[in-house]
Amino acid sequence: MALKVVKAVTPGQQGRVKQTSEGITRSKPKKSLLTDQRQRAGRNSAGRVTVRHRGSGEKRQYRAIDFKRDKIGVVGQAVSVEYDPNRSCRIALVKYQDGDWRYILAPDGLKVGDTIEAGEGAEVKNGNALPLRAIPTGTLVHNVEMKAGKGGQMVRSAGVAAQVLAKEGEYTLLRLPSGEVRQVLSDCMATVGQVGALDHKNIKLGKAGRKRHMGWRPEVRGVAMSPRDHPHGGGEGRSPIGMPGPKSPWGKPTLGHRTRRNKRSSKYIVRRRYDK
Repeated sequence: MALKVVKAVTPGQQGRVKQTSEGITRSKPKKSLLTDQRQRAGRNSAGRVTVRHRGSGEKRQYRAIDFKRDKIGVVGQAVSVEYDPNRSCRIALVKYQDGDWRYILAPDGLKVGDTIEAGEGAEVKNGNALPLRAIPTGTLVHNVEMKAGKGGQMVRSAGVAAQVLAKEGEYTLLRLPSGEVRQVLSDCMATVGQVGALDHKNIKLGKAGRKRHMGWRPEVRGVAMSPRDHPHGGGEGRSPIGMPGPKSPWGKPTLGHRTRRNKRSSKYIVRRRYDK
């Protein structure tokens, strides 16, 4: 993926850096792998807002991605590389020898015509999916499962990769993109290679309207609010936060305060991402 600095013909294009369509070989998605998705605007199944500042945005159709990579021993061929509005990386359309079609996350370097395979006997090459026990140490992987058979949950965004560090009993040590070192069951599947679209982190939206198109609504600083709306609010003119520590709108510590409470999986973390 390449970047293009847009010529500032209008004020909204000043400073805009966008992705080019280089590498994309097909504009229309595979119809049988599309589903309509309803916009929920940051609400959970009970209708309560769990993610603020979400809403509006362009309509999107969901592309069914094969995160499980459970076509064991069946060779597939990459037919096209496509844009996916639901994620930061590109996706690849794969046609398997048994006639099945599936989308996978497009790893960096995957080209149309390349063959991929899943299973313990597959070759350790870009785009192939294997159990972690069959992947040599030092290999870069993505789309890593946390529970065997559940499908990849970690390392799925553009340009990221985890590294296999060592094997310890029934677990494999992985260094995640955040710097965290974590134990993952060696039966879990992972895809070899780095996720594509490496330059995604360097794009610049250029105007607020593009953020709205993506479904993000405006945020307001707490210090700009009144005291009844936010703990940081109030004061004449520009005022500091004025309290021992920054707070969320509901009075909870924020801006760097750690809120992780998942004790069940803490035992699998060998080194936290804060201890770099």
